[in-house]
This record gives sequence, C-alpha cells and structure tokens, in this order.
Amino acid sequence: MLRQQDVGHRIVVRRIVGIREGRPLFSDALGELVELTETHLTLTTAQGRLQVPVGEVHRAKRVPPARRPTAGAVVALELAADAAWPAPTRGRLGDWLLRSAEGWTGRANSALPVGDPDRPLPAALDAVERWYADLGQPAMVNTPLPLAAPVGAELDARGWGARPPVLVQTVPLARLRADRAGLPPVELTAAPPVELTAAPSDDWLAVAAGRKGGLPDAARHVLTAVDQVRFARVYADGELLAVGRGTVTGARRLLGLTLIEVLPHAHRQGLATRVIRALADWGAALGATDVFLQVEQSNAPAVALYRSLGFTTHHTYLTRVAP
Repeated sequence: MLRQQDVGHRIVVRRIVGIREGRPLFSDALGELVELTETHLTLTTAQGRLQVPVGEVHRAKRVPPARRPTAGAVVALELAADAAWPAPTRGRLGDWLLRSAEGWTGRANSALPVGDPDRPLPAALDAVERWYADLGQPAMVNTPLPLAAPVGAELDARGWGARPPVLVQTVPLARLRADRAGLPPVELTAAPPVELTAAPSDDWLAVAAGRKGGLPDAARHVLTAVDQVRFARVYADGELLAVGRGTVTGARRLLGLTLIEVLPHAHRQGLATRVIRALADWGAALGATDVFLQVEQSNAPAVALYRSLGFTTHHTYLTRVAP
C-alpha cells in the first residue's frame, strides 16, 4: 500500500466502482498523488482532481516517473513559440523576455522567465511588475514547468493567481504526414480543399477576433510578423468553415500550430485534421521536422483530437497573474 513518502509521485490506483453478479467491478486511475489520509487519497489526473475513499482502493502503487525533457529542450521550444507569436512591445531582463501586445492573449502579454535575469529572483520579479505598471497593464508571467518552479514558488509567496494549465505538445512532423498515407482516396478528396495564404483574409481575422475577444492593432503584428507564416482556411459554397495558422521558427525548424478553429456548424467533418495536415505539408517543404502547439488542459475535445494525431505533452506552463 501507499505511504506518505509516495505523496508527490505518480501512482496507479485500481479501485472498486461497483458489484456485478457478486463480483467487484474495477476502474484504474493514473495521476500524481497529492494527499494521503486515513480515509482517502487524492490525485490529479489528466481529467482533473480525483478523490478515492480508502475503502474503495483494491490496489495502488507508485509508477516510474515519465521521462522529462531537458531544460535546454524546454527553453528552445519556448523561444520558438515566442518567435511564432511575437509581441510588438518587448523588453529584457538578462535572458528573461518581457512582452506586451495591448492585452491581446496571455502569451503575448507576459514575461517569459527562462535563463538568467542577471539579478536575484525577488529583484527580477519587482522589475517585471514595474515594467508592466509603466505600460498600464497587469503583470503576468508564464512559468514553464518544472523549469520555472522556483519562479512559481516566489509568485505563490506574493499571492499571484494562476490561469488554467496549458499543455505544450509536440509530434514528429513525419508522423502527421505518414498517418494520412493510409487513408482511402475518398477521405482525401471528399471534403473541401484547404487554402493556404501568406496573409489573413478579413473573414479569417473575424474568426480570430471572436475567439480571442477582439483584434487590436497589436494582434495583427502577433499574427503576421513572422518570416514564415501561413493562414489556412476551408470554404464550402463560399462559406468559411475552418481556419488555422502555421509558422516555422526555431533552430530546430519547428512548425507551430495556432488558432485551429472549426466553425460550430461544420463540426465533426474532420476539418481540423485536414487543416493541420495541410500546414504540415507546407512546413515539411520548408524543412521543419517537428510540430508543436499549445492547448488548455481543460479543453478535452481539442486534447483528444491532438492525441489521436500523435501529439504528446512536452511540458506544461501556467500563466501567473499579479494580484
């Protein structure tokens, strides 16, 4: 059975969820053990927080930790993502990045604390707060985990809040293209084609504005100020059905996917997958080898779609917000 030293580790729990014909029914759960008492255990899973009464536990054990990316790999991916979503107003604290885009999206309006800020951590966070105060904006910090865990601990001590966790996911680009090779020809041709353009159309921008809550001038910079960028769109009978955006950045030639969106009346037609694969073809032609995207952990439909395409979580981050 589990002991207090297992708290903080990944465990698998087999629990009794019912009885059928005199035999117990079991269900398994995998997650991080966050609490263990005489009456229950609590773990965080991919689906959220789960509390299991001790009396329902049939078996529980610690499992080997998942292999974590190196700090260098996390930094490289975060910098590629920054280049793919470039804020127009920028500053630096040593290696740390300070970013502002008239409040449009958390990514473009938060500090990225990777590397050395050239000063003690409390002084660095004081400087972050002053930089955003001078712009008239609330201070925000993106903390890639576990790399920026010390920053997160200092922010906890200052009473900062946190937005929902975001998964940074990756897949080899060849995987996206190879999966499609097995589809029957009708699945490759039946749906309307995906168009790729170097600039967003007005109706494309309208979808982005609806999803992100407006479209200030800074937003257009974020969307377009990348050397290699394409805007995907799918039409049927002159009506826009789906959009997406692809960028190629980073020394490792990373294809970044953003704003993959299918209009409500066009759901369940496989359009998001078609948009992603069209952008994968474009990225491959430029020499990209891997694909990344960012998705909120709570967005279950999107997470399921990306899992079906082979994406796995490279790391997570929290957007921390000053009180």
